[in-house]
Amino acid sequence: MSPISISRPGDNQPPQQQKESQSYTQLPDTDLDSIGRHCQLSYCNQLDFLPFRCSSCKGTFCLDHRTETAHKCPRAGEWARAQHPSSSPSPSNTSASTSSNQKPTIYNTDQCAEVSCKTLIHTLTDPGVTCPECKKSFCLRHRLREGHECRPRGNNSGGRQGGGAGGAGGAETLKSMFAKVKTWGKNATTSTTGGRAGGRTLSRTAQVNAMKRSAKGDANVPVDKRVYVAVVGTSETTTRAATDPPRGEFWYDVRWKVGRVLDDAARRLQVENMNNRGGGEDERLRVFHVEGGVFLEFGDAIGEKVVSGDTVVLLRGAGVIL
Repeated sequence: MSPISISRPGDNQPPQQQKESQSYTQLPDTDLDSIGRHCQLSYCNQLDFLPFRCSSCKGTFCLDHRTETAHKCPRAGEWARAQHPSSSPSPSNTSASTSSNQKPTIYNTDQCAEVSCKTLIHTLTDPGVTCPECKKSFCLRHRLREGHECRPRGNNSGGRQGGGAGGAGGAETLKSMFAKVKTWGKNATTSTTGGRAGGRTLSRTAQVNAMKRSAKGDANVPVDKRVYVAVVGTSETTTRAATDPPRGEFWYDVRWKVGRVLDDAARRLQVENMNNRGGGEDERLRVFHVEGGVFLEFGDAIGEKVVSGDTVVLLRGAGVIL
């Protein structure tokens, strides 16, 4: 019995017809470069079988140079800006975002003007609200007039000039209080001249230098950021005799708020500080600048209001007649 042979379609076709029926062709070794692309960077020119196309400059690059930074794209960010045209940063927005990234501290933002509140305002979490009556800035909790002891600035002079025994009594109390302040301030600024012949006062420069040698304060405050002041407390707030009010010479950071200076001075002079306990104005301390003749606001930076050698006085109950 003869063997059975099976013929497949195309076996008997000529070689030329067989090539036409196949779906692929055998490439010679010299044609491998046609697969993939070469990196467009002149110093690289690496053949990458899976090249990357930059959507900004439309160039073709290898794996190592696919990012805009790696191949120093001449149109860096163009594709991203085209996808989000409304979010293109402007110079002002860039600076604002940079400042908003800083952690809020007492050095780069303000505190709530309410004396019993230490909240930092003008931040992302608490933007701060300015009272239209007293023109002070408060946190969201104390933004309403009922939330802080609002005293419209326009009514202060009228209240003092009003007739009656109450107005006269308040003016007399304020006058006597300022008389004490001037005496304490004079004693504090001339305390470094004790023992000098003729009781002559030192010059301003010599006075500041003497104050620097005897002053105390926070050692963490940089020397170039220090302001040296004489601080006088009220004798009624301590166990000392009325003729001997507590006083001292201290340095503070020029960036500190007046409220923080008050807290530190009261602690060092052992003056009872009721400001953070929610008491009335008759129990709260205020800071009076002798040379300027004004009461300092708690939210002001101490370096913007006083200079080295000045005197400040802690007065209790002064806010009642302000």
